[in-house]
Amino acid sequence: MTNFLIASLVFFHLTLVSVRSDVIQETCDKAARGDPATIRLDFCLSAFEGNPKAKSATSVADLVEISIETSIANATSMGSLITSLLDKKSIGIFARNCLEDCSELYSLAGSNLRRGGKAFEGKDFGTANIEITAAMDAPVTCEDGFKEKGLVSPLTKENKNFFQLTAIPLVFMKMVQK
Repeated sequence: MTNFLIASLVFFHLTLVSVRSDVIQETCDKAARGDPATIRLDFCLSAFEGNPKAKSATSVADLVEISIETSIANATSMGSLITSLLDKKSIGIFARNCLEDCSELYSLAGSNLRRGGKAFEGKDFGTANIEITAAMDAPVTCEDGFKEKGLVSPLTKENKNFFQLTAIPLVFMKMVQK
């Protein structure tokens, strides 16, 4: 009897873990196939890797909330990175101005994402879409600021990553709405 109980629990656990990882794999795969210009499968999967909440996700809606939280954390990290770049004495005035603009953009992006997350939780998908899309503009506008001054952005890689991170909840939200 004890062996049967243990075997049943192990089977249930393995089935549950398999279902959870399938939700991430299937949703990222569907997103990448549906919008390959914006969502890369490898990036999408890695965005959830190592996140304890992602391991317990059982639905696309769970993944939307987790991806919004990840995007908020990334916006905060971008602010810290920009602050550390601004602390360097060797930064020229034009680059400094661009970084200060980017700092403000990422601060606003974090606020947009928080509002978008609350709207999603309240099933106000229209507002969630507007707020997350507004956050998605931060890396594009940040990059454009450097280009307009003829400068190379020190944030190009991070801006591209943030853009993809914020695209994930938008694409996933469309799946939830269907």
